[in-house]
Amino acid sequence: MSAEITLFVNPTAGSGRAAHAAQPAASALRDAGFSVRSVVGGDAPDALARLRTAVREGTGAVIAVGGDGMVSLAMQALAGTEVPLGVVAVGTGNDFARAMGLPVREPARAGRLAAEALKEGRVREIDLGRVTGTGHAVGGPGGVGGTWYGTVLCSGFDSRVNDRGNRMRLPAGRFTYDLAMALELAAFRPFPYRITLDGGPVLETEATLVAVGNGSFYGGGMRICADAVPDDGLFDVTVVGDCSRSTLLKVFPRVYKGTHLDHPKVTVHRASKVTLEAAGITAYADGEPLGPLPVSAECVPAALRLLA
Repeated sequence: MSAEITLFVNPTAGSGRAAHAAQPAASALRDAGFSVRSVVGGDAPDALARLRTAVREGTGAVIAVGGDGMVSLAMQALAGTEVPLGVVAVGTGNDFARAMGLPVREPARAGRLAAEALKEGRVREIDLGRVTGTGHAVGGPGGVGGTWYGTVLCSGFDSRVNDRGNRMRLPAGRFTYDLAMALELAAFRPFPYRITLDGGPVLETEATLVAVGNGSFYGGGMRICADAVPDDGLFDVTVVGDCSRSTLLKVFPRVYKGTHLDHPKVTVHRASKVTLEAAGITAYADGEPLGPLPVSAECVPAALRLLA
């Protein structure tokens, strides 16, 4: 393994926290005997191109410093390679780090953990989801082979809330999300879905949302796929059925503890391949927009090596 480690930094993540968090992470790596170089792009495509060059030239590991968007971008370069990923989670959501049991908003501790894992060879192989489909913007961050994701692909009510929140000219954060949710509720209606699991018969259903989880968390700590395991070769597919507004308001707060899975309107399927079809819905994965349905997702076993 190369002794040079790449810090992949989003200087704007967490209102500038990532730029400061890179310093203790770099110090921990250097104290462990590694040399460190940073990759910072002008925008996401530029950052990904620079990271792919670093991987191609033989970096020993990539440490993503920022939020879920930065981790997702790193996956596009690392999936299917032998180069491991470390995470210094200092963004807004940090759902990937939370799902993997890594430190959240503790940059010094996260940096030390990554350095120790490298020294001791502690690497966990985890599954990733790979998304393709006629509605999907193939050729985006993941390239022509699709886009990789580590936590949850969501669609339906929650993705409509994200769409609305992204259009709102308010500071990002919990307030914007809550306001977008309230506005979306006013126009709420279930969506007619066609769901295919592992090539089986098409399930036609009215659903509030469908979430395809490789990990358990999305939306900054909501356990939408609470029982998902990221190294079992299967997705947990959470289908929230045809709910009234009042039922949705009762069920949604339970997502933070994962107790919504007990509600009679919620069904969980397990599958390695999932296709979702519905009109007028954008799919999101790891909090990033993918494009309109239909999309297909495949769980690819051991696709990423994670410093843990």
